[in-house]
Amino acid sequence: MNDWAAPLIAAALFAFLTPGLVLQIPGKNQPIDFLNMKTSIASMFVHTVLFGLLLILFLVVLHIHLFV
Repeated sequence: MNDWAAPLIAAALFAFLTPGLVLQIPGKNQPIDFLNMKTSIASMFVHTVLFGLLLILFLVVLHIHLFV
C-alpha cells in the first residue's frame, strides 16, 4: 500500500497556486488579481510561502493519508 496523499496534495496546490493562473497575490494594480496570466517577484514569493504553509498544514498538522 502506497500513501498517495503527499504527491496529490502537492500537485493540486502547485496547480492552484501558480501565480497568475487562477489568482495572483499581490496583483499589479490591486491586492488580488484573477486570471491575469502575469506574475512578479513579489507574487512568486507570496505564493511560495502560501504553498509551503498549506503543504505543512495538510501533511504535518492534519496527517492526511490516502492509501491505494
